Amino acid sequence: MMKILVTGAAGFIGFHLSQKLLAKANEVIGLDNLNDYYDVSLKEARLASLKQHKDFSFYQLDLADKEGIEKLFKDHRFDMVVNLAAQAGVRYSIKNPHAYISSNIVGFTNILEGCRHSQVKHLVFASSSSVYGANTKIPFSVHDNVDHPISLYAASKKSNELMAHTYSHLYNLPTTGLRFFTVYGPWGRPDMALFLFTKAILSGEPINVFNHGKMRRDFTYIDDIVEGVVRVMDKIPESNSNWSGENPDPGSSKAPYKIYNIGNNNPVELLKFIEVIESCLGMKAQKNMLPMQPGDVPINYADVNDLMQDVDFKPNTPIEVGVKQFIDWYRDYYKI
Repeated sequence: MMKILVTGAAGFIGFHLSQKLLAKANEVIGLDNLNDYYDVSLKEARLASLKQHKDFSFYQLDLADKEGIEKLFKDHRFDMVVNLAAQAGVRYSIKNPHAYISSNIVGFTNILEGCRHSQVKHLVFASSSSVYGANTKIPFSVHDNVDHPISLYAASKKSNELMAHTYSHLYNLPTTGLRFFTVYGPWGRPDMALFLFTKAILSGEPINVFNHGKMRRDFTYIDDIVEGVVRVMDKIPESNSNWSGENPDPGSSKAPYKIYNIGNNNPVELLKFIEVIESCLGMKAQKNMLPMQPGDVPINYADVNDLMQDVDFKPNTPIEVGVKQFIDWYRDYYKI
């Protein structure tokens, strides 16, 4: 049994990951600040499910609370840490930038310091496909430069990658960053498209379809994301002996540091995604066709060759399967 800290445990990915780790006979310490970025009752329902497990314990704590995080690491000797807690949302980062600095920069520094001083064996942390920003070479590869983010959320996630690399270099702390691509599924976030569309269609309300539905997304089912995370946790990064400062590979390092994409490797047009939702609901959507929003990108598309090579895994759940699973959960949870 390993003792694993999962930050953001009341969140969408953190909840599912904690369930998986508990099922594999680990002790999970969950941390979350239960902020009101979206419906707190959904977070509390996820937590209630986790608390039924004898090997799960929970701390309500903010990553930016330096003293609180220091005490947590002193009170527990974690074998591994999975940092999923963050202020999420591309569009919200335009409205409330300070929330991203507090959680994603200050908070992540506290996690790095905790890992450094307590000799954590492996820190796995959530990055995002948003870091690809203005890149147009597709599929997006971890070996490509990502120095042109187009939202503060993306910039904060790129910062996390740089900060983690620094700690890997200075303190030999093994760190792995995971760039998630458009995660969806049961217990999902209410601010994400699938949740918003399902709620609106069932209520007979119109949905906002940005970029006139021409955006393409690498929709990745939650079970695939979690399987990827668990496999990567067991793959502690080592120095890349072929790494060269003359031609630096952004996805690896001479330090024990690695970056992976976890995406479905099959981008789907937004209008097609909506058609699948309509089919599963047996209802048609009223569509407000709108232009691209600031901070959005026209396509995300994951190159997952490194994931396949290193941990023998490739996400592959079709949207027809994943969307149905979400809608079945949604109807059951909201008693519709």
